[in-house]
Amino acid sequence: MAAQDDKIRFDARGRDLDEAVDILSAGYNGRGFHVAPTEAPFAFRHTIVGDGAMTLRSTLFMGRVDGQAAAGDEHVVHWLLGGRSTVDNGRDEVAGAVGRPILFPEGREFEFTTEDVNQSLLHLSKSVVDEVAAERHGIMPGTIRFDHAAPVSSAAVQAWHATVRLIGRAYLGSGEPSDLMRTEMARLAASALLDTFAHTSSPMPAALLAPRNASLRLAVEYMHASAHLPISAVDIAREAGLTPRGLQQAFSRHLDTTPTAYLREIRLERVHEALREATPDATTVADVARHWAFAHLGRFSAAYQQRFGEYPRETLHSG
Repeated sequence: MAAQDDKIRFDARGRDLDEAVDILSAGYNGRGFHVAPTEAPFAFRHTIVGDGAMTLRSTLFMGRVDGQAAAGDEHVVHWLLGGRSTVDNGRDEVAGAVGRPILFPEGREFEFTTEDVNQSLLHLSKSVVDEVAAERHGIMPGTIRFDHAAPVSSAAVQAWHATVRLIGRAYLGSGEPSDLMRTEMARLAASALLDTFAHTSSPMPAALLAPRNASLRLAVEYMHASAHLPISAVDIAREAGLTPRGLQQAFSRHLDTTPTAYLREIRLERVHEALREATPDATTVADVARHWAFAHLGRFSAAYQQRFGEYPRETLHSG
């Protein structure tokens, strides 16, 4: 959750086109931005308020922009106040509508277009959403996958905006919100995100829900959250407050596997998700496999087929 020293306030505005492009590109992992004038005189404004857990943002950009961006380690929701926008992950293109909250596609870079746009955005750390999802629904951290193209009901739109108004009053009202208030507002946003947008996830194994297995649950949560990092069994044991031998015994007794095998299964699932989101012209099976530390492609392909019932190349070409 947010710390006392990571508060963020940013306000940039003006008529310098290069400055505007640099700011937006840096804020959204962007590249290949192309800007063209429209009938409206050029102007831009970009504001941010929040912290490391959550930020509220607003962007005004009078002109046409297209390029590539990525959500990174955040869930990003945007909704138009005026203008036009589209986001396209290579499989689904979603056009913006005034007031309709739309999620940035996740898991890979996406293309976007905006024209004379005035929009609000909410950025929320994935770790906050994982924490709330685990508490509310017993969802395994790191397994939530939102569908950015799924329709959002009118009731869900109204509930989303009611939540955002409450958060806005806390962040933008008189006085600085306390750290406790910031934490609660981020958790509220996470609950709203889960309630608003269609998603899939994996439940926690029943063994992890037993209070006596709290250390094992810590280990598994750490593995899901850090699967993209070069972690070892020693790192996992340390995070869970166990000895390496105790970690091995806990996995064997309650999950009938080893920490190394469990981590490999998590990474195999991440490969599956990445291939489902990717397109053949943008990546290869080998690239994705190596990114997730599968060096021997033959053994990887066999394990993948056994787990998912199809070969990785079939997943990549299934879109």
